[in-house]
Amino acid sequence: MSQPSAVANFSFSLSSQTRYGPRIGTIISRRPGIGAETIQIQTPGILTATSRGVIPHLSRDHHRRTNAIRWVNVPFETFLEHNPPVPTLQPGENPLHSFLGFSPGKHILSLSARDPYDGREMPPNGQNHVSVYSLRGVRKLTPADWRSYAHACKPDVVFALSDIPFTDPPYSQKRLTKSIERSAAWLSTILRTPEGETPPNVFVQMSGGISLPARKAFSDSLLERLFGPEAEVIKPLHSLNEGVIGYTFDLVPLRQSLEATEKRTPRPSSPTDLNPVIPSHTEQIIPLLKASLSSLPETKLRLINSTESPHEVLHYISSVGIDLFDGHWAQRAADVGVALDFEFPVRTTSGSKRDIGHNLYDERYTLDFGPLADSFLGALAQVDSKSTPVCPCAACSPVSSPNRIFHGVDTPEFSGESARDSDAGPIYRPSYTRAYIHHLLHTHEMSAHSFLAMHNLEVLDAFFAGIRAVIAERPDTWSEEVLKFCEKYDEELVVFDSAKISWKEVELARGKGRLAREKSKQEETTLGTVVELE
Repeated sequence: MSQPSAVANFSFSLSSQTRYGPRIGTIISRRPGIGAETIQIQTPGILTATSRGVIPHLSRDHHRRTNAIRWVNVPFETFLEHNPPVPTLQPGENPLHSFLGFSPGKHILSLSARDPYDGREMPPNGQNHVSVYSLRGVRKLTPADWRSYAHACKPDVVFALSDIPFTDPPYSQKRLTKSIERSAAWLSTILRTPEGETPPNVFVQMSGGISLPARKAFSDSLLERLFGPEAEVIKPLHSLNEGVIGYTFDLVPLRQSLEATEKRTPRPSSPTDLNPVIPSHTEQIIPLLKASLSSLPETKLRLINSTESPHEVLHYISSVGIDLFDGHWAQRAADVGVALDFEFPVRTTSGSKRDIGHNLYDERYTLDFGPLADSFLGALAQVDSKSTPVCPCAACSPVSSPNRIFHGVDTPEFSGESARDSDAGPIYRPSYTRAYIHHLLHTHEMSAHSFLAMHNLEVLDAFFAGIRAVIAERPDTWSEEVLKFCEKYDEELVVFDSAKISWKEVELARGKGRLAREKSKQEETTLGTVVELE
Protein backbone atom coordinates (compact mmCIF):
# COMPACT_ATOMS: atom_id res chain seq x y z
CA MET A 1 0.00 0.00 0.00
CA SER A 2 1.38 3.42 -0.95
CA GLN A 3 2.07 5.98 1.74
CA PRO A 4 -0.29 8.94 2.05
CA SER A 5 0.80 11.81 -0.14
CA ALA A 6 1.95 15.14 1.21
CA VAL A 7 1.41 16.88 -2.13
CA ALA A 8 -0.19 20.28 -1.64
CA ASN A 9 -3.62 21.06 -3.03
CA PHE A 10 -2.76 23.87 -5.44
CA SER A 11 -5.19 26.37 -6.95
CA PHE A 12 -4.93 29.64 -8.89
CA SER A 13 -7.68 32.17 -9.44
CA LEU A 14 -7.70 35.37 -11.49
CA SER A 15 -9.58 38.50 -10.51
CA SER A 16 -10.00 39.35 -14.18
CA GLN A 17 -9.24 37.03 -17.06
CA THR A 18 -7.19 38.41 -19.93
CA ARG A 19 -5.08 36.53 -22.42
CA TYR A 20 -2.41 39.19 -22.75
CA GLY A 21 -1.97 42.18 -20.48
CA PRO A 22 -1.79 43.09 -16.78
CA ARG A 23 -3.72 40.75 -14.49
CA ILE A 24 -3.81 39.93 -10.80
CA GLY A 25 -4.55 36.62 -9.15
CA THR A 26 -4.17 34.51 -6.02
CA ILE A 27 -2.29 31.24 -5.51
CA ILE A 28 -3.62 29.09 -2.68
CA SER A 29 -1.71 26.06 -1.44
CA ARG A 30 -3.12 23.68 1.19
CA ARG A 31 -0.87 20.92 2.43
CA PRO A 32 -2.18 17.77 4.13
CA GLY A 33 -1.11 17.33 7.73
CA ILE A 34 -0.78 21.03 8.50
CA GLY A 35 -4.33 21.47 9.75
CA ALA A 36 -6.19 24.46 8.42
CA GLU A 37 -3.05 26.39 7.43
CA THR A 38 -2.91 27.69 3.89
CA ILE A 39 -0.29 29.60 1.93
CA GLN A 40 -1.52 32.49 -0.20
CA ILE A 41 0.59 34.31 -2.79
CA GLN A 42 -0.73 37.31 -4.66
CA THR A 43 0.29 37.66 -8.30
CA PRO A 44 2.18 39.22 -10.00
CA GLY A 45 4.77 38.09 -7.48
CA ILE A 46 8.30 36.76 -7.03
CA LEU A 47 10.02 33.39 -6.84
CA THR A 48 13.22 33.22 -4.77
CA ALA A 49 16.28 31.46 -6.19
CA THR A 50 18.54 29.11 -4.25
CA SER A 51 21.98 27.54 -4.52
CA ARG A 52 21.95 23.89 -3.43
CA GLY A 53 18.60 24.60 -1.81
CA VAL A 54 19.89 27.52 0.28
CA ILE A 55 18.97 31.16 -0.31
CA PRO A 56 22.41 32.79 -0.72
CA HIS A 57 23.62 34.75 2.32
CA LEU A 58 20.49 34.00 4.37
CA SER A 59 20.07 31.67 7.33
CA ARG A 60 16.87 29.93 8.36
CA ASP A 61 16.16 32.69 10.89
CA HIS A 62 16.50 35.28 8.13
CA HIS A 63 13.98 33.82 5.73
CA ARG A 64 11.56 32.95 8.52
CA ARG A 65 11.46 36.59 9.58
CA THR A 66 10.54 38.08 6.20
CA ASN A 67 7.28 37.76 4.27
CA ALA A 68 9.02 38.56 0.97
CA ILE A 69 10.10 34.92 0.65
CA ARG A 70 7.06 32.78 -0.14
CA TRP A 71 7.92 30.62 -3.16
CA VAL A 72 11.41 29.09 -3.30
CA ASN A 73 12.86 27.15 -6.23
CA VAL A 74 15.46 24.40 -5.74
CA PRO A 75 17.63 23.29 -8.73
CA PHE A 76 18.12 19.57 -8.14
CA GLU A 77 21.17 19.05 -10.36
CA THR A 78 23.55 20.20 -7.62
CA PHE A 79 22.60 17.17 -5.51
CA LEU A 80 23.37 14.60 -8.21
CA GLU A 81 27.01 14.12 -7.19
CA HIS A 82 25.72 11.35 -4.91
CA ASN A 83 23.63 8.35 -5.86
CA PRO A 84 21.01 8.32 -4.49
CA PRO A 85 20.83 12.10 -4.00
CA VAL A 86 20.81 13.17 -0.34
CA PRO A 87 17.40 14.96 -0.41
CA THR A 88 15.70 11.72 -1.50
CA LEU A 89 16.85 9.98 1.70
CA GLN A 90 15.04 12.31 4.11
CA PRO A 91 12.08 10.94 6.11
CA GLY A 92 8.75 12.54 6.99
CA GLU A 93 5.75 14.01 5.23
CA ASN A 94 7.63 17.12 4.04
CA PRO A 95 11.20 15.87 3.57
CA LEU A 96 12.42 18.71 1.33
CA HIS A 97 11.13 21.40 3.69
CA SER A 98 12.69 19.70 6.70
CA PHE A 99 16.02 19.05 4.97
CA LEU A 100 16.42 22.64 3.74
CA GLY A 101 14.88 24.37 6.75
CA PHE A 102 11.79 25.93 5.19
CA SER A 103 8.43 26.12 6.93
CA PRO A 104 5.69 23.92 5.39
CA GLY A 105 3.10 26.43 6.57
CA LYS A 106 4.83 29.44 5.03
CA HIS A 107 6.95 28.45 2.03
CA ILE A 108 6.07 26.81 -1.28
CA LEU A 109 9.00 24.74 -2.58
CA SER A 110 9.40 23.92 -6.26
CA LEU A 111 11.92 21.50 -7.76
CA SER A 112 13.59 21.99 -11.15
CA ALA A 113 16.12 19.68 -12.74
CA ARG A 114 18.47 22.43 -13.91
CA ASP A 115 19.34 25.89 -12.70
CA PRO A 116 17.30 28.15 -15.02
CA TYR A 117 20.00 30.86 -14.86
CA ASP A 118 22.83 28.57 -16.00
CA GLY A 119 23.41 29.06 -19.71
CA ARG A 120 26.79 27.36 -20.07
CA GLU A 121 27.25 24.99 -22.99
CA MET A 122 26.33 21.38 -22.15
CA PRO A 123 26.57 18.02 -23.94
CA PRO A 124 23.49 17.34 -26.09
CA ASN A 125 20.46 15.74 -24.50
CA GLY A 126 19.58 12.22 -25.58
CA GLN A 127 16.38 10.44 -26.44
CA ASN A 128 15.97 9.39 -22.80
CA HIS A 129 18.08 11.79 -20.77
CA VAL A 130 18.83 15.43 -20.01
CA SER A 131 22.39 16.61 -19.41
CA VAL A 132 22.70 18.36 -16.05
CA TYR A 133 25.66 19.78 -14.15
CA SER A 134 26.60 18.63 -10.65
CA LEU A 135 29.63 19.39 -8.48
CA ARG A 136 31.33 16.33 -9.97
CA GLY A 137 30.66 17.21 -13.57
CA VAL A 138 27.96 16.44 -16.11
CA ARG A 139 25.35 13.81 -15.26
CA LYS A 140 22.61 12.19 -17.31
CA LEU A 141 19.15 12.51 -15.77
CA THR A 142 16.43 10.24 -17.17
CA PRO A 143 12.69 11.05 -17.01
CA ALA A 144 12.09 7.93 -14.87
CA ASP A 145 14.77 8.98 -12.37
CA TRP A 146 13.40 12.51 -12.26
CA ARG A 147 9.94 11.19 -11.48
CA SER A 148 11.28 8.99 -8.66
CA TYR A 149 13.33 11.86 -7.18
CA ALA A 150 10.32 14.18 -7.21
CA HIS A 151 8.16 11.48 -5.62
CA ALA A 152 10.73 10.99 -2.83
CA CYS A 153 11.30 14.71 -2.14
CA LYS A 154 7.58 15.63 -2.27
CA PRO A 155 7.96 19.27 -3.36
CA ASP A 156 4.88 21.43 -3.67
CA VAL A 157 5.61 21.97 -7.37
CA VAL A 158 7.81 20.07 -9.82
CA PHE A 159 9.05 21.27 -13.20
CA ALA A 160 8.79 18.62 -15.90
CA LEU A 161 11.95 17.73 -17.82
CA SER A 162 12.24 19.60 -21.10
CA ASP A 163 14.56 19.07 -24.05
CA ILE A 164 15.97 22.59 -24.15
CA PRO A 165 19.33 22.35 -25.96
CA PHE A 166 22.37 24.11 -24.52
CA THR A 167 24.69 23.26 -27.39
CA ASP A 168 25.94 25.99 -29.74
CA PRO A 169 22.90 27.69 -31.38
CA PRO A 170 21.19 28.16 -33.81
CA TYR A 171 19.26 24.90 -34.14
CA SER A 172 17.86 23.13 -37.16
CA GLN A 173 14.19 22.40 -37.78
CA LYS A 174 14.89 18.72 -37.14
CA ARG A 175 16.38 19.55 -33.73
CA LEU A 176 13.36 21.66 -32.81
CA THR A 177 11.03 18.82 -33.79
CA LYS A 178 12.96 16.44 -31.55
CA SER A 179 12.77 18.96 -28.72
CA ILE A 180 8.99 19.18 -28.99
CA GLU A 181 8.47 15.42 -29.14
CA ARG A 182 10.82 14.64 -26.27
CA SER A 183 9.43 17.38 -24.03
CA ALA A 184 5.89 16.09 -24.52
CA ALA A 185 6.95 12.49 -23.84
CA TRP A 186 8.88 13.46 -20.71
CA LEU A 187 5.90 15.46 -19.45
CA SER A 188 3.71 12.37 -19.73
CA THR A 189 6.26 10.47 -17.60
CA ILE A 190 6.04 12.91 -14.69
CA LEU A 191 2.23 12.96 -14.98
CA ARG A 192 1.95 9.18 -14.62
CA THR A 193 0.33 8.60 -11.23
CA PRO A 194 -0.32 5.14 -9.75
CA GLU A 195 -3.80 4.51 -8.44
CA GLY A 196 -4.28 5.82 -4.91
CA GLU A 197 -1.60 8.53 -5.15
CA THR A 198 -2.14 12.26 -5.48
CA PRO A 199 -0.85 13.64 -8.80
CA PRO A 200 2.01 16.15 -8.53
CA ASN A 201 1.64 19.86 -9.25
CA VAL A 202 3.52 20.18 -12.54
CA PHE A 203 4.85 23.16 -14.46
CA VAL A 204 5.80 22.61 -18.10
CA GLN A 205 8.63 24.44 -19.84
CA MET A 206 7.37 25.81 -23.16
CA SER A 207 9.53 24.41 -25.97
CA GLY A 208 10.11 25.52 -29.53
CA GLY A 209 13.11 27.83 -29.28
CA ILE A 210 12.86 31.06 -31.28
CA SER A 211 10.63 29.50 -33.96
CA LEU A 212 7.04 30.78 -33.80
CA PRO A 213 5.57 27.71 -35.60
CA ALA A 214 7.53 25.33 -33.35
CA ARG A 215 6.30 27.02 -30.19
CA LYS A 216 2.73 26.94 -31.47
CA ALA A 217 3.11 23.24 -32.36
CA PHE A 218 4.25 22.37 -28.83
CA SER A 219 1.29 24.21 -27.29
CA ASP A 220 -1.08 22.33 -29.60
CA SER A 221 0.47 19.01 -28.56
CA LEU A 222 -0.39 19.80 -24.93
CA LEU A 223 -4.06 20.27 -25.83
CA GLU A 224 -4.34 17.24 -28.12
CA ARG A 225 -6.54 14.46 -26.78
CA LEU A 226 -4.55 11.24 -26.38
CA PHE A 227 -5.65 7.72 -27.26
CA GLY A 228 -4.33 4.19 -26.92
CA PRO A 229 -1.06 3.55 -25.03
CA GLU A 230 -0.37 7.28 -24.68
CA ALA A 231 -3.71 7.79 -22.94
CA GLU A 232 -3.06 4.81 -20.62
CA VAL A 233 0.12 6.46 -19.32
CA ILE A 234 -1.63 9.60 -18.05
CA LYS A 235 -5.13 8.32 -17.24
CA PRO A 236 -7.52 9.59 -15.95
CA LEU A 237 -6.25 12.68 -17.80
CA HIS A 238 -7.31 13.10 -21.41
CA SER A 239 -4.59 15.54 -22.47
CA LEU A 240 -1.22 16.65 -21.17
CA ASN A 241 -2.49 20.14 -20.48
CA GLU A 242 -5.04 18.82 -17.96
CA GLY A 243 -2.18 17.67 -15.74
CA VAL A 244 -0.22 20.92 -15.55
CA ILE A 245 -0.87 23.89 -13.28
CA GLY A 246 1.20 26.40 -15.19
CA TYR A 247 3.63 27.28 -17.94
CA THR A 248 7.22 28.42 -17.51
CA PHE A 249 9.56 30.33 -19.82
CA ASP A 250 13.35 30.36 -19.37
CA LEU A 251 14.80 33.45 -21.04
CA VAL A 252 18.48 32.40 -20.99
CA PRO A 253 18.29 29.93 -23.93
CA LEU A 254 16.07 32.34 -25.88
CA ARG A 255 18.58 35.18 -25.48
CA GLN A 256 21.44 32.91 -26.50
CA SER A 257 19.63 31.78 -29.65
CA LEU A 258 18.71 35.35 -30.59
CA GLU A 259 22.30 36.52 -30.11
CA ALA A 260 23.63 33.65 -32.24
CA THR A 261 21.11 34.42 -34.98
CA GLU A 262 22.03 38.10 -35.00
CA LYS A 263 25.72 37.26 -35.35
CA ARG A 264 24.99 35.17 -38.42
CA THR A 265 22.39 37.52 -39.92
CA PRO A 266 22.24 41.01 -38.39
CA ARG A 267 18.64 42.14 -38.23
CA PRO A 268 17.61 45.53 -39.61
CA SER A 269 17.00 48.26 -37.09
CA SER A 270 13.44 48.89 -35.99
CA PRO A 271 11.69 51.77 -34.21
CA THR A 272 11.86 49.86 -30.94
CA ASP A 273 15.67 49.89 -31.13
CA LEU A 274 15.52 53.66 -30.64
CA ASN A 275 13.00 53.40 -27.82
CA PRO A 276 14.83 53.36 -24.45
CA VAL A 277 11.68 52.07 -22.75
CA ILE A 278 11.99 48.53 -24.22
CA PRO A 279 15.01 46.52 -22.95
CA SER A 280 17.28 44.60 -25.32
CA HIS A 281 15.76 41.46 -26.90
CA THR A 282 12.49 41.95 -25.04
CA GLU A 283 10.65 43.07 -28.17
CA GLN A 284 11.82 39.85 -29.91
CA ILE A 285 10.94 37.53 -27.03
CA ILE A 286 7.42 38.84 -26.44
CA PRO A 287 6.01 37.40 -29.73
CA LEU A 288 7.58 34.03 -28.87
CA LEU A 289 5.81 33.92 -25.52
CA LYS A 290 2.53 34.94 -27.10
CA ALA A 291 2.88 32.19 -29.70
CA SER A 292 3.18 29.63 -26.89
CA LEU A 293 0.16 31.00 -25.02
CA SER A 294 -2.12 31.76 -27.97
CA SER A 295 -4.07 28.48 -27.84
CA LEU A 296 -3.65 27.60 -24.15
CA PRO A 297 -6.17 28.45 -21.42
CA GLU A 298 -5.52 31.77 -19.77
CA THR A 299 -6.51 30.54 -16.31
CA LYS A 300 -3.20 28.83 -15.54
CA LEU A 301 -0.06 30.30 -13.98
CA ARG A 302 2.64 31.85 -16.13
CA LEU A 303 6.21 32.00 -14.84
CA ILE A 304 9.30 33.66 -16.32
CA ASN A 305 12.83 32.83 -15.17
CA SER A 306 15.93 35.01 -15.57
CA THR A 307 14.58 38.50 -16.10
CA GLU A 308 17.31 41.12 -15.67
CA SER A 309 15.62 44.31 -14.49
CA PRO A 310 12.35 45.76 -13.15
CA HIS A 311 11.85 47.41 -16.55
CA GLU A 312 11.79 44.00 -18.20
CA VAL A 313 9.31 42.73 -15.61
CA LEU A 314 6.92 45.61 -16.34
CA HIS A 315 7.00 44.98 -20.08
CA TYR A 316 6.26 41.27 -19.73
CA ILE A 317 3.34 42.08 -17.47
CA SER A 318 2.08 44.69 -19.92
CA SER A 319 2.47 42.69 -23.12
CA VAL A 320 2.09 39.05 -22.07
CA GLY A 321 0.40 38.92 -18.66
CA ILE A 322 3.03 37.02 -16.65
CA ASP A 323 2.12 36.05 -13.07
CA LEU A 324 5.43 35.04 -11.45
CA PHE A 325 9.01 36.25 -11.89
CA ASP A 326 12.22 34.99 -10.36
CA GLY A 327 14.15 37.37 -8.11
CA HIS A 328 17.59 36.15 -9.16
CA TRP A 329 18.77 39.51 -10.53
CA ALA A 330 17.89 41.27 -7.25
CA GLN A 331 19.65 38.56 -5.25
CA ARG A 332 22.68 38.85 -7.53
CA ALA A 333 22.72 42.59 -6.83
CA ALA A 334 23.38 41.76 -3.16
CA ASP A 335 26.38 39.66 -4.23
CA VAL A 336 28.09 42.67 -5.81
CA GLY A 337 27.18 45.21 -3.11
CA VAL A 338 24.14 46.93 -4.62
CA ALA A 339 21.32 48.11 -2.34
CA LEU A 340 18.18 48.44 -4.48
CA ASP A 341 16.29 51.73 -4.29
CA PHE A 342 13.23 52.08 -6.55
CA GLU A 343 9.46 52.16 -6.24
CA PHE A 344 6.31 51.57 -8.26
CA PRO A 345 4.22 53.57 -8.82
CA VAL A 346 6.64 56.47 -8.96
CA ARG A 347 5.69 59.30 -6.59
CA THR A 348 7.86 62.02 -8.13
CA THR A 349 9.24 62.28 -11.66
CA SER A 350 11.28 65.47 -11.42
CA GLY A 351 15.02 65.52 -12.02
CA SER A 352 17.35 63.38 -14.12
CA LYS A 353 17.27 59.61 -14.38
CA ARG A 354 18.26 57.71 -11.26
CA ASP A 355 19.99 54.40 -10.74
CA ILE A 356 17.79 51.63 -9.35
CA GLY A 357 20.21 51.14 -6.50
CA HIS A 358 23.43 52.20 -4.78
CA ASN A 359 26.85 50.66 -5.32
CA LEU A 360 27.90 50.57 -1.68
CA TYR A 361 31.45 49.56 -2.62
CA ASP A 362 31.88 53.10 -3.98
CA GLU A 363 34.09 55.40 -1.89
CA ARG A 364 31.47 58.16 -1.90
CA TYR A 365 29.48 56.14 0.67
CA THR A 366 32.35 56.08 3.18
CA LEU A 367 30.74 58.86 5.25
CA ASP A 368 27.16 58.56 3.99
CA PHE A 369 25.04 57.98 7.08
CA GLY A 370 21.73 57.84 5.25
CA PRO A 371 19.47 54.77 5.02
CA LEU A 372 20.01 52.13 2.33
CA ALA A 373 17.13 53.43 0.20
CA ASP A 374 15.73 56.92 -0.36
CA SER A 375 12.37 55.44 -1.40
CA PHE A 376 11.86 53.73 1.98
CA LEU A 377 12.33 54.43 5.67
CA GLY A 378 13.07 52.21 8.61
CA ALA A 379 10.28 51.40 11.06
CA LEU A 380 11.77 53.71 13.70
CA ALA A 381 12.15 56.68 11.33
CA GLN A 382 8.70 56.21 9.80
CA VAL A 383 7.09 57.87 12.83
CA ASP A 384 8.13 61.28 11.47
CA SER A 385 7.09 60.65 7.86
CA LYS A 386 3.85 58.77 7.35
CA SER A 387 3.96 59.28 3.57
CA THR A 388 7.12 57.22 2.96
CA PRO A 389 6.71 53.41 3.02
CA VAL A 390 8.63 51.23 5.46
CA CYS A 391 11.25 48.70 4.44
CA PRO A 392 10.89 45.90 7.02
CA CYS A 393 14.27 44.28 6.26
CA ALA A 394 16.79 43.62 9.02
CA ALA A 395 19.02 46.44 7.77
CA CYS A 396 16.39 49.18 7.57
CA SER A 397 14.24 48.05 10.51
CA PRO A 398 16.51 46.08 12.87
CA VAL A 399 14.75 44.58 15.88
CA SER A 400 15.80 43.94 19.44
CA SER A 401 14.04 41.18 21.35
CA PRO A 402 12.09 42.48 24.41
CA ASN A 403 13.03 39.32 26.30
CA ARG A 404 16.03 37.22 27.00
CA ILE A 405 16.86 34.88 24.10
CA PHE A 406 17.08 31.19 24.97
CA HIS A 407 18.66 28.46 22.87
CA GLY A 408 18.16 24.74 23.07
CA VAL A 409 15.79 22.45 24.94
CA ASP A 410 16.15 24.35 28.23
CA THR A 411 13.93 27.23 27.05
CA PRO A 412 11.54 27.92 29.98
CA GLU A 413 7.77 28.05 29.61
CA PHE A 414 6.43 31.50 30.43
CA SER A 415 3.36 32.00 32.59
CA GLY A 416 1.60 34.88 34.30
CA GLU A 417 3.47 38.19 34.13
CA SER A 418 6.33 36.66 32.17
CA ALA A 419 3.91 35.45 29.51
CA ARG A 420 2.50 38.94 29.09
CA ASP A 421 6.03 40.35 28.79
CA SER A 422 6.89 37.79 26.13
CA ASP A 423 3.98 39.00 23.97
CA ALA A 424 5.39 42.52 23.78
CA GLY A 425 5.83 43.90 20.28
CA PRO A 426 9.18 44.27 18.53
CA ILE A 427 11.58 46.96 19.70
CA TYR A 428 12.96 48.70 16.60
CA ARG A 429 16.42 50.21 16.44
CA PRO A 430 17.82 52.89 14.06
CA SER A 431 18.50 51.75 10.51
CA TYR A 432 21.96 50.62 9.48
CA THR A 433 23.56 53.21 7.25
CA ARG A 434 25.19 53.10 3.84
CA ALA A 435 28.53 53.93 5.49
CA TYR A 436 28.20 50.92 7.78
CA ILE A 437 27.43 48.50 4.94
CA HIS A 438 30.25 50.07 2.92
CA HIS A 439 32.59 49.33 5.83
CA LEU A 440 31.34 45.74 6.08
CA LEU A 441 31.87 45.17 2.35
CA HIS A 442 35.44 46.45 2.43
CA THR A 443 36.28 44.37 5.51
CA HIS A 444 34.79 41.26 3.88
CA GLU A 445 32.12 40.73 6.53
CA MET A 446 29.53 38.17 5.40
CA SER A 447 26.78 40.08 7.19
CA ALA A 448 27.03 42.83 4.53
CA HIS A 449 25.63 40.53 1.87
CA SER A 450 23.03 39.15 4.29
CA PHE A 451 21.72 42.67 4.95
CA LEU A 452 21.70 43.48 1.24
CA ALA A 453 19.96 40.23 0.27
CA MET A 454 17.17 40.82 2.79
CA HIS A 455 16.83 44.46 1.77
CA ASN A 456 16.73 43.74 -1.98
CA LEU A 457 14.06 41.06 -1.61
CA GLU A 458 11.90 43.43 0.45
CA VAL A 459 12.27 46.20 -2.15
CA LEU A 460 11.35 43.77 -4.91
CA ASP A 461 8.36 42.54 -2.92
CA ALA A 462 7.19 46.15 -2.44
CA PHE A 463 7.63 46.69 -6.19
CA PHE A 464 5.22 43.85 -6.96
CA ALA A 465 2.79 45.05 -4.29
CA GLY A 466 2.71 48.41 -6.07
CA ILE A 467 2.12 46.66 -9.40
CA ARG A 468 -0.86 44.77 -7.99
CA ALA A 469 -2.28 47.95 -6.45
CA VAL A 470 -2.18 49.84 -9.76
CA ILE A 471 -3.74 46.95 -11.71
CA ALA A 472 -6.50 46.52 -9.13
CA GLU A 473 -7.29 50.16 -8.31
CA ARG A 474 -6.22 52.19 -11.35
CA PRO A 475 -5.95 49.89 -14.38
CA ASP A 476 -6.53 52.77 -16.81
CA THR A 477 -3.31 54.42 -15.65
CA TRP A 478 -1.12 51.33 -16.03
CA SER A 479 0.66 52.37 -19.25
CA GLU A 480 1.22 55.85 -17.87
CA GLU A 481 2.77 54.50 -14.65
CA VAL A 482 5.08 52.16 -16.59
CA LEU A 483 6.25 55.09 -18.71
CA LYS A 484 6.91 57.18 -15.60
CA PHE A 485 8.98 54.38 -14.10
CA CYS A 486 11.07 53.98 -17.25
CA GLU A 487 11.63 57.72 -17.47
CA LYS A 488 12.79 57.96 -13.85
CA TYR A 489 15.03 54.89 -13.51
CA ASP A 490 18.01 53.93 -15.65
CA GLU A 491 17.15 50.88 -17.74
CA GLU A 492 20.80 50.28 -18.68
CA LEU A 493 21.60 49.27 -15.07
CA VAL A 494 24.92 51.12 -15.10
CA VAL A 495 25.11 50.78 -11.31
CA PHE A 496 25.38 47.00 -11.69
CA ASP A 497 28.31 47.33 -14.08
CA SER A 498 30.19 49.69 -11.77
CA ALA A 499 29.43 47.49 -8.76
CA LYS A 500 30.89 44.41 -10.47
CA ILE A 501 34.09 46.33 -11.16
CA SER A 502 34.30 47.55 -7.56
CA TRP A 503 33.60 44.06 -6.25
CA LYS A 504 36.44 42.60 -8.33
CA GLU A 505 38.83 45.30 -7.15
CA VAL A 506 38.07 44.62 -3.50
CA GLU A 507 38.35 40.85 -4.00
CA LEU A 508 41.70 41.34 -5.74
CA ALA A 509 42.94 43.55 -2.90
CA ARG A 510 41.80 40.91 -0.46
CA GLY A 511 43.89 38.32 -2.26
CA LYS A 512 46.98 40.53 -2.26
CA GLY A 513 46.53 41.22 1.43
CA ARG A 514 46.28 37.53 2.19
CA LEU A 515 49.52 36.78 0.34
CA ALA A 516 51.31 39.63 2.11
CA ARG A 517 50.17 38.35 5.50
CA GLU A 518 51.31 34.82 4.65
CA LYS A 519 54.71 36.11 3.53
CA SER A 520 55.12 38.13 6.72
CA LYS A 521 54.19 35.14 8.85
CA GLN A 522 56.60 32.92 6.95
CA GLU A 523 59.43 35.42 7.50
CA GLU A 524 58.75 35.44 11.23
CA THR A 525 58.71 31.66 11.52
CA THR A 526 62.07 31.34 9.71
CA LEU A 527 63.83 33.76 12.09
CA GLY A 528 64.38 36.51 9.57
CA THR A 529 65.21 34.30 6.61
CA VAL A 530 63.39 35.70 3.60
CA VAL A 531 61.29 33.08 1.85
CA GLU A 532 59.79 33.95 -1.52
CA LEU A 533 56.18 32.94 -1.86
CA GLU A 534 55.09 32.10 -5.39
